[in-house]
Amino acid sequence: MINFAENHGVDTETCLFGTDISEHSLHNGDVLIERAQEMRLIENIMLALPNIPALGFKIGLCYNIATFGIWGFSLRTCRTIRDALHTALRFLPLSTAYCEITAFEEDDYFGLLMNPQSIPSHLRDFLLERDMAASIIIIKELSLNEIQTVQTELNTLDTTNSAYIESVCGLKPLYQSRRNTIRVSNKYIDKPQPTYDANLARLLSDQCARQLRQRQTGGIRDSVRSLILGDLGLMASLEDVASAINLSSRTLRRKLENENTSFRALVEEERKQLAFQLLVSSDMKIEELAAHLGYTDTSSFTRAFRRWSGCSPRNYQSPQIRE
Repeated sequence: MINFAENHGVDTETCLFGTDISEHSLHNGDVLIERAQEMRLIENIMLALPNIPALGFKIGLCYNIATFGIWGFSLRTCRTIRDALHTALRFLPLSTAYCEITAFEEDDYFGLLMNPQSIPSHLRDFLLERDMAASIIIIKELSLNEIQTVQTELNTLDTTNSAYIESVCGLKPLYQSRRNTIRVSNKYIDKPQPTYDANLARLLSDQCARQLRQRQTGGIRDSVRSLILGDLGLMASLEDVASAINLSSRTLRRKLENENTSFRALVEEERKQLAFQLLVSSDMKIEELAAHLGYTDTSSFTRAFRRWSGCSPRNYQSPQIRE
């Protein structure tokens, strides 16, 4: 991002203003740039380059597989592009992605659904564009540029950058969609990669898992999340979770408050994320989905979903309303 800005006349000092990132740390591979620091850097670049159309998309196109270190190299060694993309999602926190990204298949296409709702609103368009463009570059690289046509769907009315995105993807974007996606033909997805190496893939996967563990805070919220998404499920109560990790309910509540969250907020967050994913990627009926997410009735789930998205689950799920 800083290289892009410098190429457009913005100096490094301006990019780093208020981030607490030193120029020296930019060249140190062991330094971890926190997301709050990166967001401030992005704000600086957006303020310095307000007149560049599709700014996030253009910056995303500057990325390549090598940009991402071990995470990127691990994709190269997977058996197929499908395996590579699932590996990418498994270790997504090691990438630069901010969107919640899930894989899906429909008709003759394999796609990535990108949900930017957890991103601060003033950065949402930029980071959605960057995530989409970087994903397109990675897919093209994995296919050794055999894939040149990528279908994009955008949940926006703004078609200003349509011609530019079409020049990159080979197809005109679909606007006013209910979702943000990129899709490629299934005929490419399961082709063996010439760079496949089973032993190296296993080694790099282990290294990615190790890096992921190191980056995770290890706080109590992670333990709670693991339990409600695992053995206990989203129906679990605060008391159930506290008992599972050998804490009193009062102590668990206090520890979560110290991490600026609550049990209710964590459950709500996971329900929201799973709802968006399952509505698009599964064939579950609304009643089944509500039960799966721990709601006692469909109307409670519908009210919650309207609060998250502004529309009903049925309208979000498909133009064809299930009976």
